[in-house]
Amino acid sequence: MHIEDLKFDEQGLIPAVVVDAVSKRVLTLAYMNRQSLSVSMEKGLTCFWSRSRQELWLKGETSGNYQHIVSITADCDGDALVVMVEPDGPACHKGTVSCFEQPLWKNEEKTEFSLQALMQLIEGRKTDKKDGSYTTYLFEKGLDKILKKVGEESTEVIIAAKAQDKKETVYEIADLAYHVMVLMIEAGISLEDIHRELASRHVIDHKVKQEKMTN
Repeated sequence: MHIEDLKFDEQGLIPAVVVDAVSKRVLTLAYMNRQSLSVSMEKGLTCFWSRSRQELWLKGETSGNYQHIVSITADCDGDALVVMVEPDGPACHKGTVSCFEQPLWKNEEKTEFSLQALMQLIEGRKTDKKDGSYTTYLFEKGLDKILKKVGEESTEVIIAAKAQDKKETVYEIADLAYHVMVLMIEAGISLEDIHRELASRHVIDHKVKQEKMTN
C-alpha cells in the first residue's frame, strides 16, 4: 500500500495509533496528513498534524522525546494507521509514558498480563519491600542466592525437556524466566536491553543468510 491508497478524512487527516514496539503499549492517538506522513517516512521520526495549532508537529522537537519509527501499518480500509516506535521518552505532554493512564472500566474476571508489568512488580518488591514476599526474600539474600536459583531452575528445565514432558517443561521455563527477571532487576538490566540485543542479532543473522545465498 502507498500513501495514495490511504483514505484521509474531509480535513485531510488520518488517525495514527502510536504503539511502543517493545512493550506493545499504546502511547498516544494522533493525526497525520499527507505531508506529516511523508515527513515521518523520510525522517524515521513521528510527525503529526496539530489540530489545535494547525501546523506540522515533529514529536520530540522541543522536548527531546523523539519517537523512532519501526513500522507504519494501515488497516484493512486504509483509513487508520498503527505506528510502531521506539520512544526516547514519555509520549504524553504531562510527562507520563502513555497518554492512556486513566482507567475507566475493568473486567474483574480478566487479568491483564505483560512481561513489562511483571518486571515492574518485581522491581517494586525490591524498592518497596513486602513482608512474606518470596521476591523480596531473594533480593534481601542478594546476588549469590539469585544466581543459585537461576542455576537450579535451568537444571529443572533440562530435566523436564529431556523427559519430553511438555507441561512440566513449560512450568519450569516459567520458573526460570521469573528468576532471570529477578536477576535482571538486580543487575540493572531492562527488557529493552534484551530486546535491543536480540534485534541486533536478528540483523546479523539476516545478513549472514543473505551472504550465504549470494555465495
